[in-house]
Amino acid sequence: MTDIRLICASNDAAILRANLMRSDAVAQWPLSVIENASSAASAYNRGLDESAEPLLVFLHHDVYLPPGWEHLLQQRIAEVAAMDPDWALIGAYGVDEAGRGYGPVWSSSLGQIVGAVPLAPRAVQSFDELLIVMRRDAGLRFDADLPGWHLYGTDIVTQARAQSRGAYACALPLVHNDGYKDQLDQGFGAAYAYLQRKWAARLPLRSPVIKISRIGHQLWRARWHNIRSRDIRQGMAVDTALDPVAIAAACGWTRVAP
Repeated sequence: MTDIRLICASNDAAILRANLMRSDAVAQWPLSVIENASSAASAYNRGLDESAEPLLVFLHHDVYLPPGWEHLLQQRIAEVAAMDPDWALIGAYGVDEAGRGYGPVWSSSLGQIVGAVPLAPRAVQSFDELLIVMRRDAGLRFDADLPGWHLYGTDIVTQARAQSRGAYACALPLVHNDGYKDQLDQGFGAAYAYLQRKWAARLPLRSPVIKISRIGHQLWRARWHNIRSRDIRQGMAVDTALDPVAIAAACGWTRVAP
């Protein structure tokens, strides 16, 4: 399995140790941890440049991969390749053009498993950034001009689709031990505005969080909705101090591949 490298951007060693570093996959594949980068693109492009493996898994430091996940990924890659030999990207959570979300992944910020379980790889328009698998020979890079840490999962899929390369969501169960998100902050707004300009000819685009349109009214509407739903969403969120191994077991993911 040395043809795969994990690449993680992290600004918190404690979160990294409590989650990703407890995954069996970390013992199977080399891991590059890019610390305190200025943006997701700068971190992940550095990981690209400093590695040679043909398959790259970009993932958050608060992700836990259940036992057997590394074997399951190999199986999912084979399934995608049988369908589309020129595929570029695979994600653990993706959204199609109709806004349907495919997983399944546990989200601590929502306190539940999210995403329908695809019985076969599903073509999608965007990924949640929690985990993205890339073929190096697809020739993709993260956009260095995209500011901050948001919407790069939408941008990289749009890059692939613009080159007629496939992006697919597959059933890759995992725990995203992410914290409660109160609001779409200024960094999110800056990334939204950047994609509005960059992909003006391809709008609207669906991200897992919001639709990106020319007018952009979805952004202020989502912010207003977040204000009105704050109490409900806070009640749904689960403490990120909970053991991700125990969360995976509660989800039935003590082992995800034979």
